Amino acid sequence: MSTANYAGLPFTIPARAARIATVMLALAGLASCAPHPTPYQPVGETRFGYSEQQLETNRFRVMFSGNSDTPRPAVENALLYRAAELTKMRGYDYFIVVGTDTEPSTRYWSTIDTVGGIGGWGGRHWGGVGLDVGTATTTPITNYTAYADVVLMKGAKPANEPRAYSAQDVLNSVGPALIR
Repeated sequence: MSTANYAGLPFTIPARAARIATVMLALAGLASCAPHPTPYQPVGETRFGYSEQQLETNRFRVMFSGNSDTPRPAVENALLYRAAELTKMRGYDYFIVVGTDTEPSTRYWSTIDTVGGIGGWGGRHWGGVGLDVGTATTTPITNYTAYADVVLMKGAKPANEPRAYSAQDVLNSVGPALIR
């Protein structure tokens, strides 16, 4: 049985155990890089999250942008949550959505599995162009950004206004599903 002796350790580690530990650490590192949906957060360095712009005393444009792992319904829910949060923070009770839009932004990622090629070499090329013969696979990658113009209001939400949302009801119903 071979052993590995690492400087500074008061013991030796069997070589196989050292290799297994190295592989496990590498896999843990890769897992930490795995994609995740955009959490509910202000827009920052990643360009993803919520922001708002005050248009008038009680009128705001609210925006939530998600990364490619954030589905459209999650983006739209986060937008409504931010509008409700903003409504309560400003001392209002409900908000009316007077304009809304959700825009997809799609880019494409291509891989080419090659056969043969210059000098008989084969392989995989990402997004590149080569002289090899092979199969190309293109995958669409879509991000969603939702916008809403909202008017913040005080008092009881009118029952006959379908565009009106109780801020507290939205916070209670949408909040638990948000990714923090």
